[in-house]
Amino acid sequence: MKTEWLLKHPDPIAVKALQTDLGCSPVIAAVLVNRNILTGCEAVNFLEASLKDFHPPSCIVDMDTAVRRIARAVSNREKILIFGDYDVDGVTAVTLLLEFLRYAGADVIYYIPHRTREGYDFQEDHVFGVALPAEVDLIVTVDCGSSRHDAVQAALDSGIDVVITDHHTIEALPPAVAVVNPRRRDCGGGCDHLAGVGVVFSLLIHLRKHLRDIDFWGCRPEPNLKRFCDLVALGTVADMVPMIKENRILSRTGLDVINQGHRSGLRALVRMSGIKDRPVDTDDIAFRLGPRLNAAGRMGHAGLAVELLTAGSDETADQMALQLNRMNKKRQEAEKEILDQVTAYIEKHPHILDRRSIVMAHSNWHEGILGIVASKLVDRFFRPVVLISTRTSIGKGSGRSIPGINLHACLKQCAAHLKAFGGHPMAAGLRIQRENIRRFEDKFDRVVSETGHVDNFSRSLAIDCKLDFEDITGTLLNELERLTPFGEGNPEPLFMTSDVRVVAHRIVGKQHRKMTLIQAGNPVGTVVEAIQFNIDPSERPESFEKIAYHLRWNRWNGKQTPQILVKES
Repeated sequence: MKTEWLLKHPDPIAVKALQTDLGCSPVIAAVLVNRNILTGCEAVNFLEASLKDFHPPSCIVDMDTAVRRIARAVSNREKILIFGDYDVDGVTAVTLLLEFLRYAGADVIYYIPHRTREGYDFQEDHVFGVALPAEVDLIVTVDCGSSRHDAVQAALDSGIDVVITDHHTIEALPPAVAVVNPRRRDCGGGCDHLAGVGVVFSLLIHLRKHLRDIDFWGCRPEPNLKRFCDLVALGTVADMVPMIKENRILSRTGLDVINQGHRSGLRALVRMSGIKDRPVDTDDIAFRLGPRLNAAGRMGHAGLAVELLTAGSDETADQMALQLNRMNKKRQEAEKEILDQVTAYIEKHPHILDRRSIVMAHSNWHEGILGIVASKLVDRFFRPVVLISTRTSIGKGSGRSIPGINLHACLKQCAAHLKAFGGHPMAAGLRIQRENIRRFEDKFDRVVSETGHVDNFSRSLAIDCKLDFEDITGTLLNELERLTPFGEGNPEPLFMTSDVRVVAHRIVGKQHRKMTLIQAGNPVGTVVEAIQFNIDPSERPESFEKIAYHLRWNRWNGKQTPQILVKES
């Protein structure tokens, strides 16, 4: 599929004014203006935002009620069950709340369901099979629970209070003591971008203050919430929520905490991921640490990830990190098998691409990795994808979408064909009777076609500005790093250079190309090192008419050099 390059043209007057106000390069000023940051004050607020700028937790509806109920349970030594999801957001949210409550001396246990055997979310079976046998007084859900009216009612009927903390789309409220979810229709606090772990962090800010107000801490030092931000960064980045406002603050703070190396489990995971001689960044969380933590829930049980993150010794942490690494390799193998199977089928039946969506099902697919495969298919074919495992009569599926197509809203219109569904605009899960899959496929494609504008199905690249290679300096790279962390809402700047010659190149790995580049007609003759991923190794380009790329420091063995990451050529 051809990609349209869209070069942005920021107002030159605004760029010049911001450059003067901020004392930065014109390139950085242009990038900021492209993000609608137009004044020096706005730029400083963006660049220097910290935890002190965090939204007041009380702006989230039911926060006060939730905090008072949890505080009462802690003070009275009631037994608390933390119930969480099995992805990285859920695992880190469980760990965050668990560590805080343990520090406070609470009687607390946690439970994460098995992805394959139990499925997603809080269910009635968990009340009768987990909470009641453990004689629990209070259940606190994290990253789940908003739509489970039946399970919440079962808990209440059994004399167990429930506090929901979540960030998934919510319709009617369950009958919990409190539903702390910034996506509630009656919650206008501006925190609907938070991940599940971010909601828990906000809860703990308020809970710590409430415990202070009732003199709970006494002579003990209060817990330092900043030290927990490593967990928040992991969950926030891995869940791919918008990298704006509190999410950006928490992720940047959390990266600093990760790189300070306080947590044995994370030190072991970083080592096992092959990260050395440089700081961990958001790419490392997204592509190295996150997948390994996720592998526990995908290929085994997510409890292993919690135990790693709470490990008390390096030896124990190393053993568990090794287990996760092995699980991740199995995940990669299974993922490749499904991806190859789907792409081969599409190549054999190209009429599938006449539709605006792809829905496929198979009885041998491992349901724990379908979301990853769906993401890769979206990248390749640029349309919403739903993959369904039909190992039993009830199929379990995962979907991923493209910008402009709200997957959750599309599934809502297909609800008559589904047993259950939930998620976000860009990612969702579902359960479906096997015999309903064909009807769902047809209905889903009609909904997607009617929902999306033709432009939604055209891949495009938004270029921030043109650069000559002589503009690439250490000063510029340092300025770019101040814009991190990147993600949806704060995309990594993309630059374009024309008339590029390849001086040298070599293949690294199986499908990556390292290159030395120069710009033809450049009197300075600046040489730039570049890397391009997922290429055809048989191609040997001598030049490019133009390239679109990200600009980063390449840090290795204590040295750093500029490197461009070629996105398109």
